[in-house]
Amino acid sequence: MSNKYQIAILGGGPGGYVAAIRAAQLGFKTIIIDKDNLGGICLNWGCIPTKSLLKNAEMFDNLSNHGKDFGIYAKDISFNFQEIIKRSRDIADRISKNVEILIKKNKIDRVRGFGKLISQNEIQIFDNDGKNVDAITTDNIIIATGARPKVFPNIPVDKKNIITSTEAMSLSERPKELIVIGAGAIGIEFAYFYSVLGTKVTVIEMLDNILPVEDMEVSTTLEKSFKKRGIEIYTKTMVEKAELNGIKVLVTINQNGQKKELSADKVLSAIGVTGNVEGFGLEELGIELFKNHIKVDKKTYQTNIKNVFAIGDVIGPPWLAHVASAEGIHCVEGIKGIKNPDLDYENIPGCTYCQPQVASVGLTETKAKELGYEIKIGKFPFMASGKAFAVGEREGFVKLIFDAKYGELLGGHIIGSEATELIAEVALARAMEATAHSIIKTVHAHPTLSESVMEAAANAYGEAIHI
Repeated sequence: MSNKYQIAILGGGPGGYVAAIRAAQLGFKTIIIDKDNLGGICLNWGCIPTKSLLKNAEMFDNLSNHGKDFGIYAKDISFNFQEIIKRSRDIADRISKNVEILIKKNKIDRVRGFGKLISQNEIQIFDNDGKNVDAITTDNIIIATGARPKVFPNIPVDKKNIITSTEAMSLSERPKELIVIGAGAIGIEFAYFYSVLGTKVTVIEMLDNILPVEDMEVSTTLEKSFKKRGIEIYTKTMVEKAELNGIKVLVTINQNGQKKELSADKVLSAIGVTGNVEGFGLEELGIELFKNHIKVDKKTYQTNIKNVFAIGDVIGPPWLAHVASAEGIHCVEGIKGIKNPDLDYENIPGCTYCQPQVASVGLTETKAKELGYEIKIGKFPFMASGKAFAVGEREGFVKLIFDAKYGELLGGHIIGSEATELIAEVALARAMEATAHSIIKTVHAHPTLSESVMEAAANAYGEAIHI
């Protein structure tokens, strides 16, 4: 391994490793430093292993409750919780190893260790015992150290009874009762997963609705679906404290001034994340922080120090793997001198992989009105889709929001089967500045769920055929 590089990257998550590969493609001599397996939280403890768990739940739910709808009868359907967890862990391990192969293929030096900035051009590397094992110099540094679950004093995470998402995906046995604090994407996905497997689930959210960043109509629809599953939901509710009492965790909540005590085997704290900024030498170097995240120029991802950059969760919201990857590519290409349009943070898809799935991009109906737009709204229910009928996935709808004056697509919101796949068409349409009629006049294959996007656009202008 050389000790002189053009780009050194701290962190091997979806921001760091993607940035490293793009840097190598552009001819930079590159090193990536991470004390853990490559892939970061996303590949090892987030995006990928949770989707494995959710697919298990979906299959079990379909076989147990919907098989007869397809003329399929199976007796004594059961599951092995440990095998479900093992499948998830095996998939995470396999994909992480695939990333290691990609790093090697692109001739990127890979160091397993903890990197600390000594100057804007020097990084010391420590092993897991804190021993200084090496040092490198570099022309540019990209910090991609990610984020971790936020912890509050009144909800003291012990990783055994009061847990985070990391522990929730590797429990040794299924809890009989689970309280989920926080109804964002992470909380909602675990609420779905454990509920399907028979856990009594309670969700607590301090804002007005679950998935509070989503369009209100979508959130309300998902809440009704979850309640049908037997999930208990408290919105507009504060958690005053959570504490262990014997083998149970007691959670004191306050809803509209009324206090109540709930109990469960496990409590999942899913109340957000905070940047990993400690211990990397950032403060000593004078790198500017804001609310426990690194402050950067969102055009170049440069910090207040000329050749030090930062990307991904460590620079703040949106805390999404695909955003980190896009920022990594944009950052490296900027260092190379390639001129690209700035990332459009108003056109970032957000996805929640429960069932029914939820996906969105752009403005909600409420936000569009707040910004003063006169809008046209088109909706198409999957109940009216031939493909949805054929595959037995009739729950949900596509909702598109257009500027009434110019026909510009302002936002798209989908709840239903494959929503997280369908949203890509809406994001591309917005990126290409598509109008309602350009969507309507694009011939969609039949029968497909994607026709519902076309029909929703047509509905906004009174041209929908199937409703």
